[in-house]
Amino acid sequence: MRKIDRKSIPRWSGLLVLASCWALAGYLMAAPQGSGGSGYHLIKKLKLGGPGGWDYLTVDQATHRIFISRGTHVMVVDPEQGKVIGDVPDTPGVHGIALAAEFNKGFTSNGRTAASTIFDLATLKTVDEAKTDKDPDAIIYDPSSKRVFTFNGDANTATAIDAASSKVAGTVTLGGGPEFAAADGKGHVFVNLEDKSQLVKFDSRTLKVENTWPLAPCESPSGLAIDAEHEVLMVGCHNKLMAFVDGHSGKVIGTVPIGQGVDANRFDPGTGFAFASCGDGTLTVAHEDAPDKFSLVESITTQRGARTMALDESNHNVYLVTAEFGPAPAATPENPRPRPTMVPDTFTLLIYGR
Repeated sequence: MRKIDRKSIPRWSGLLVLASCWALAGYLMAAPQGSGGSGYHLIKKLKLGGPGGWDYLTVDQATHRIFISRGTHVMVVDPEQGKVIGDVPDTPGVHGIALAAEFNKGFTSNGRTAASTIFDLATLKTVDEAKTDKDPDAIIYDPSSKRVFTFNGDANTATAIDAASSKVAGTVTLGGGPEFAAADGKGHVFVNLEDKSQLVKFDSRTLKVENTWPLAPCESPSGLAIDAEHEVLMVGCHNKLMAFVDGHSGKVIGTVPIGQGVDANRFDPGTGFAFASCGDGTLTVAHEDAPDKFSLVESITTQRGARTMALDESNHNVYLVTAEFGPAPAATPENPRPRPTMVPDTFTLLIYGR
């Protein structure tokens, strides 16, 4: 913040001093809370337990329920009650969940079976299934086309599913390995190509690729979020950057540093905060000061392994999941870099708020 030199304010003008103070107060209220801090802190830690790993999680913005992928099923949590309130079973290799509330449906991306389980949002009962290409991973709902898109890592494609009929509407050839995606609500979907460090933009109705842009200096992009109003993308990069990209031109218009092992990004249009959650146990908070200007606010220490994230835009809470870890097993020729083992029954939901 620029300092005000009190010597430059005429001593004879009490009214001018008062006006300056009011102007400064107005500036502070408009700036990110804490003037260098976001105000975010850990407000609740819920031990959920249960076996298995996890990947993406998402929030039902209407009911505030959190849907968490747990390897072979989807755990449904009420953060206010602080407990698991439901489950979507039989989702082998599930990575993510997309919610189409206007059709009362949820969709999963089941990596092991190349399929999407379609379930009733109210009862959590399975109502249908749609086949995808090989290795569906990320999944989003696009309200403009009213389609769900799975992003299929091994196939280098996206599968479009009509949310109303639950039928496959077509396939998009992406030209590389997709990681995460975001829709602007205006008929466009953006997706990171992790293996090529590129961003693809395609039409969600025609399924035609419109642009493929390089993301340098971003390398190995992972998470992706969007400020849909201003068509600005927030890209989480494995070389410890969050890149901001103009969705019209594909130009990288800014970067801020983040932690190691990013896997998710979110943007809150109500506060202008952009988030990056990283496996090293950090949550980076940046602020969109203007559509072409971005600043680093702070890096919050969370917990090791808290790499995926969801955001509730109504209360501005950020949700992270992780567990406690023991030592990694011995390396083998088949697995030269084994991951640390998860301590049983330590799966935990971290809730950060202001």
